[in-house]
Amino acid sequence: MIPLLATTAIVGATLVNLEGGTHLTNAVVVIEGERIRAIEETVPAGAAVLRADGLYLLPGLVNLHVHLGLVLPGKMEVALADETDAELALRMASNARKSLEAGVTTIRLPGDARHADIALKRAIERGEVEGPRIESAGEMVDITAGHGADGETADGPFELRKAVRREIAAGATWIKIAISGGIATAKGDIAEALMTEDEIEAVVDAAHRFGVKVTAHSGSPQATSTAVSLGIDCIEHGYFLTRDVLREMKAHGTFFVPTIVVSQPKTMPFFERVGSPPWYLERVKSVGVRHFAALRMAIEEGVSIGLGTDQFPFEENDGTTATVRELEYYVEAGMTPLAALRSATVEAAGLLGVEKDIGTLEAGKYADVIAVRSDPARSVSALRDIVLVMKGGEVVLNRSLDDR
Repeated sequence: MIPLLATTAIVGATLVNLEGGTHLTNAVVVIEGERIRAIEETVPAGAAVLRADGLYLLPGLVNLHVHLGLVLPGKMEVALADETDAELALRMASNARKSLEAGVTTIRLPGDARHADIALKRAIERGEVEGPRIESAGEMVDITAGHGADGETADGPFELRKAVRREIAAGATWIKIAISGGIATAKGDIAEALMTEDEIEAVVDAAHRFGVKVTAHSGSPQATSTAVSLGIDCIEHGYFLTRDVLREMKAHGTFFVPTIVVSQPKTMPFFERVGSPPWYLERVKSVGVRHFAALRMAIEEGVSIGLGTDQFPFEENDGTTATVRELEYYVEAGMTPLAALRSATVEAAGLLGVEKDIGTLEAGKYADVIAVRSDPARSVSALRDIVLVMKGGEVVLNRSLDDR
């Protein structure tokens, strides 16, 4: 990163209004240290000036479903079979840096191996490694034979309560469970409900007693309905969700992180590139149409949606990054461009409970800023050309003067 002086002013840009009102043109964003001091009309005396003439400013993006240590079945799994703890941490640190350069300044990690995520989070906070702000679930709390269960597992309410407390003690700020089958598990129906009601209830209760939220991998309407009634905070994927279940989610205030990018036809080159086996490709293809229908219904029903990709935020996907392509899918499914932008900023910050620090560009919040060349509230595809990235008042990427 390039550290700025004690007081810096970003000038000449248009500040995008995420509330739907008129954008603020020729804004002066005054930054002191890590945070925004004020949005003014003039440059304070003695401030360093960072020119952003003609650009549009947004808060840094939030990606709510990222596995920095991602391992998928096939060639990737074989290549990383003997990965040591040190190698995993270094790979995750590299992916964190690339994510930040892609304009994603905050991420939630819903399950990574060996608590490397917690170590990485602390290293970033100490300034030893460059990467996004991290909220993490530590290791996923798995049941025996459940989706993603390739390590330590827990069964029944008592074991699951202990597993939840273990992750919180390790530093997890979220808990992740898998309540249904999944694409990456070779056997079983993706929509089958795997965890029992008393198991889900035990996880939610144990986590909430510590003020920690719970999210669930789910492709099952039945499992999702049960989890929602028991107070779960968020549902990931939701491949086969029905309108009735989505209405339950709306009524309970349950968030939905669709990760729609993982199931659509234009994503297939990604899976082919990482060497996914034929059975995996077939499972991806089997969910695409209904997954997109679930997303469309969620938008129609007004369910709270937060952006997440289940791919690296920077991963090439259909000519852009997975993060941006996810946003474009939301618009294709019926969101307005403004609502899509909010899913990756305001709404995501609210789900994480960090809206006092991120999600909008306002006085007192972290100076996490991105800039694009055209109005993203008219077309989210403007984010295909992010030219400036700043995290906590430090410049990560600056292409703002290129080709001008």
